[in-house]
Amino acid sequence: MSEQDPKCRLPSMGEVGAVMIGFIAIMFLYINVFSLPIQLALFTSWFLVMALGVKLKYSYEAMQRGLIDGIHNGMEAVLVLTTVGALIGTWIAGGIVPSIIYYGLSVMNPQIFLFAAFIICAVTSLSTGTSFGTAGTAGVAMMGIGHSFGIPLPLVAGAVISGAYVGDKMSPLSDTTVMTASLCRVSLVDHIRSMGLVSAPAALIASLLFLVVGFFYIGDSVDTQRADVAMRALDSHFIINGWLLTPAVIVIGMLIRRYPAIPVITFGAVLGIICAWLAQGVAPLDAMRTAYVGNAMTSDVDFLNTLLNRGGIESMLGVIALILFALGLGGLMERIGVLQAISNGFLRWANNPGRLTVSTMLGGFFGNFFGGAAYVSLITASTITEKNYDQQGIDRRVLSRNTEAGGTITTPMVPWTDGGVFMATTLGVSTLGYLPFLWYHMLVLLITVFYGYANIAIWRTTDTREETGGAAVEVRT
Repeated sequence: MSEQDPKCRLPSMGEVGAVMIGFIAIMFLYINVFSLPIQLALFTSWFLVMALGVKLKYSYEAMQRGLIDGIHNGMEAVLVLTTVGALIGTWIAGGIVPSIIYYGLSVMNPQIFLFAAFIICAVTSLSTGTSFGTAGTAGVAMMGIGHSFGIPLPLVAGAVISGAYVGDKMSPLSDTTVMTASLCRVSLVDHIRSMGLVSAPAALIASLLFLVVGFFYIGDSVDTQRADVAMRALDSHFIINGWLLTPAVIVIGMLIRRYPAIPVITFGAVLGIICAWLAQGVAPLDAMRTAYVGNAMTSDVDFLNTLLNRGGIESMLGVIALILFALGLGGLMERIGVLQAISNGFLRWANNPGRLTVSTMLGGFFGNFFGGAAYVSLITASTITEKNYDQQGIDRRVLSRNTEAGGTITTPMVPWTDGGVFMATTLGVSTLGYLPFLWYHMLVLLITVFYGYANIAIWRTTDTREETGGAAVEVRT
């Protein structure tokens, strides 16, 4: 939380509410009425929050430090986004993504495709710990296969993102998982076990839903001729070969081995350049150029033109600007005490496990909505309500589980967060387009709230005194 300047005061809940209403009004007017870019709406919102900061007696220098700190703390996501843009451009030009799509179309049954996409992305994310890496590799390929089968892209994106966030939330290799355990001061193993009570049934039910939809909806409406046309078009525009799958295997393998994501993804882009040069016959400089400008092709199949004319760092520049504005807004709100004021309000309201669960999840959602990044949501969800868990004698394993549910899980549900922007840009489907199909995410939220109000897996802590030594011993029940 922000360090309070003794000359300044915390905002009242009325002032916080006014800022929230103003923020929502700006977003609605800019996007829906004036058709202005969302980046401009977020930039304008900076000055709305600054106006409150001035009223609270904060100097401009203090608020600017908040902006800069917020942006600085989220720069890793910007760097990952940049490298993934390069990866997508070079992997398409190098025939890697087209080869994955081609072989996927040749072996996958359309009726089980959504189920398979969810499972493949879940296994990949559990193995690598990254939803971004999963969506940028396996996810892009699944979008191509699904589109070739004639399956609505928002539905495919829902299966991909649902699977990608299984690992982002549960993998011991995930930065959000490790960060949450650290913020809540619980062991990583205890944190994962606690989440498993929610994530396991949510993943099982979500996989069954995708399977049922495949059999009863896609089974009757799938256009297999479209898949055949797509395979012929891919074969005519790219050299399709099994060895072109090697870069994908190498990159995923290195991520599994816990090598840093940014250099690994960059190395994958270099492999894509080499494949474009040696396998596809692209001139070396043109192959390198695809890392920045993306791939360009023309075919008789319109959806392939849309799907494969993309990628490159250049395609991510608008997205990067959006994330920077969102991160700056989150840092500014932290600096002037908006998050602290919300925390104080929650402390008075959350007087039972059900309300406490909801307050933690709302804290995470507010962090995403106003902070624009998963790391902000995890901080707000944990710090806003942690005192209440201790006061009510509820184990911090419950806090960590609820923090991930409200923070990590809601990140791709907000259009201007790093996760929401990344998924929409990488998969080519708007956030509001894929939102109704994030079935794993919705199930996690529902089950978490149900556990809170039904008092399921709400472990208690008590302090007792052992006769020997008189030391205080925490007992978990």
